[in-house]
Amino acid sequence: MTTQYVGKRIKRNEDPRLLTGQALFVDDVDLPGMLRAAFLRSAYAHARVTNIDVSAALERPGVVAIYTAEDMGDFWRPGPSLVPPPWSIEGVVFHSRTQIPMVKDKARHIGDPIAVVIAESRYIAEDALEEIWVDYEPLEAVVDLEKALEAGAPLVHEDMESNMASYVQQEKGDYEAAKAQADLVIERRITIDRGAAAAMENRGVVVNWDAKAQQLTMWNTTQAPIPIRNGVAAMLDLSENQVRVIAPFVGGGFGPKIMMFQPEEVLLPWAAIKLNRPIKWIEDRQENFLGTTQERGQIHDVEIALSKEGKILGLKDVFLHDSGAYNPYGLTLPLNTQTHTMGMYDVPNFYTEFKVVFTNKMITTPVRGAGRPQGIFVIERMLDIAAKELGIDRAEIRERNLIPADAFPVHQTVIGQDFAETIYDSGDYLPQLKKVKKMIGYDNFIKEEQPRLRAEGKRVGLGLVGFVESTGVGPYEGARITVEASGKVLMVTGVGTQGQGHFTSFAQITAGQVGVDVKDVRVVTGDTSQFHWGTGTFASRGAVVAGNAVNAAAQRVRAKILQKAGEVLEAPEEELEIENGVVRIADIPEKSITLGELAVLANPMRGAVKPGTEPGLEATEYFGPQYGATASGVVAMIVEVDPETMMLDIKDFVVVHDCGAVINPLIVDGQIHGGVSMGIGNSYYEQIIYDENGQILNASLMDYLVPRSTDMPPHIQIGHQETKSPLNPMGSKGVGEAGAIPLPSLFAQALEDALSDTGIEITEMPLSPNRLFELAQEAKTNGKW
Repeated sequence: MTTQYVGKRIKRNEDPRLLTGQALFVDDVDLPGMLRAAFLRSAYAHARVTNIDVSAALERPGVVAIYTAEDMGDFWRPGPSLVPPPWSIEGVVFHSRTQIPMVKDKARHIGDPIAVVIAESRYIAEDALEEIWVDYEPLEAVVDLEKALEAGAPLVHEDMESNMASYVQQEKGDYEAAKAQADLVIERRITIDRGAAAAMENRGVVVNWDAKAQQLTMWNTTQAPIPIRNGVAAMLDLSENQVRVIAPFVGGGFGPKIMMFQPEEVLLPWAAIKLNRPIKWIEDRQENFLGTTQERGQIHDVEIALSKEGKILGLKDVFLHDSGAYNPYGLTLPLNTQTHTMGMYDVPNFYTEFKVVFTNKMITTPVRGAGRPQGIFVIERMLDIAAKELGIDRAEIRERNLIPADAFPVHQTVIGQDFAETIYDSGDYLPQLKKVKKMIGYDNFIKEEQPRLRAEGKRVGLGLVGFVESTGVGPYEGARITVEASGKVLMVTGVGTQGQGHFTSFAQITAGQVGVDVKDVRVVTGDTSQFHWGTGTFASRGAVVAGNAVNAAAQRVRAKILQKAGEVLEAPEEELEIENGVVRIADIPEKSITLGELAVLANPMRGAVKPGTEPGLEATEYFGPQYGATASGVVAMIVEVDPETMMLDIKDFVVVHDCGAVINPLIVDGQIHGGVSMGIGNSYYEQIIYDENGQILNASLMDYLVPRSTDMPPHIQIGHQETKSPLNPMGSKGVGEAGAIPLPSLFAQALEDALSDTGIEITEMPLSPNRLFELAQEAKTNGKW
């Protein structure tokens, strides 16, 4: 008998360290003789840099060095293309222009690094920045996506003929034929603007070069420590075992921290070697707006063709995607949008194309959701509009179009971010929809509660939408598990952690197989000296890909335990059981041996062993999926709107989610709560405002709205549904981005419902109290209110 921990609501192992200030973050690293770095960033979104004078700044006491692109010599080079395009798509166009460590000739977005000051303190470094004189030749900025593609538009990259970075067209079935047979065709333009990830902890890097040991150590807030190690080693012409990258506790990743070889990650290792002193750089909040990647930013022209019964016959989506000044992350974001635009619905005919556009804005890379919210927003908004025009209940039109449970796996034809056809591996959507309706009290609210509240003068609305989420993409992750002589168990993996609860969920998987308490499993993540192979934490893949590697390694260790114990106890393996760190014969429990004793016996210091014997109770395993598992869910909320201020009060909120086999429901609930919080911000508060010159007008938390605790629902009801994935032994799917993906669609529907008498139609995100007020006034001017 072995106690099973998978599926149990176990409190997180890491929380005592976090709550008592014992957890290590990058800014906690303090080394003797450590210098501080500060970056001078471009004040213009588009400008030639004709001269940089650092002489006055170099004279400031405490300034150790100042570097510009010219000082870098041959080390200056554009970063690598992180994600190549899927060339298997016929006719794909892709022009790679990757980010640079510092501006050499032309700044292409606000915050482009111009110089770095290395000083004895951050205060001195910041003061020295004020004494660097830069001669700029301002150029017209390219900000508007459509204007960027016009003939004669200023070029972000002057070696190109236009600002079109990429073009992709994909099709499933024959949309035009479906449109010809339709009873109703609806056309809309949909816009989704940018936001910031706004993690609690900004980016940070500490680098130490040990010249005697010829060893570079980097503490980094990255989501991809192993690729960072490999890349930094290659740039510096070091072997990979000379570079150690540690991603300690990270206060939120959300996608931008998967962006690799950002200027700071390139320059500081190089500078630390030149100066032979450790260097620290911690991003401040304004830098986070200017120097950290962002997301969203699309314009969609959409058509949906339907029968009079509300069945989707076809969908067409042609859109522009804002890449910002560079495109190191390839086509991940717009491909994610394409592969999620059909949502959880049976769409037999789908035409989709996009153009990626270079602009003089910050680079776009994944932010929680990573292109998926845009696709879901398109299909859910079009279904809402169709329901109104056809006079069909919004939940009913969704039910009529859901993919049936017996249709899986569903081949969607279009190619996704993993360069393979999008295939929904498993799911059962109708029970999710029904469960959400029951939990939110859908019928009662529509028939009784809403009319009663409206009679009292209250503007209340209900939203209900569905979504899918591609998760658990490859290529692979690995794990090593060791039973130590103390009887404790060490579990090591290459993925980093940014608050997902890996220290607990991985321990649960290990403990259940090896037969120890969860608290007796020590989990190490994100340290390249401990584990050498892996990709990173992104795309809701940690628990799926790394988790299954942990499971495989734990199974192998369990087999070794039983084999060795069988030899020692002289009993068949099938008669043995492991519990609380002890192996015993089931029928003779007094005949037993501890795991610690077995570990010692498995690693003899003297004597002979059988040929082929592996020392220790240890195993390393890897797991890579054939393709990503598709999670899904349905969400609903009831909201009240103050018509004077357009401030919201979320009265009730329900999520029913299917992430396959749930490892720890408590952690999954927390992931959903966090996603909902971010989704609320993406929907109604958080929007980065650029002016026509490419200047960010709200680059501080004084002006950039993030949700407060009082903006959250008072209670989030969560229902778990388990449709196990056939793509991995544990049957798991991801959940990390689930809460964020459907929220813009949900808000749009709920706000339209609350203000239904105004005739407002919402086809843009994010909104804000001010923007909603403007839409209401427009409706009033147009005589709808």
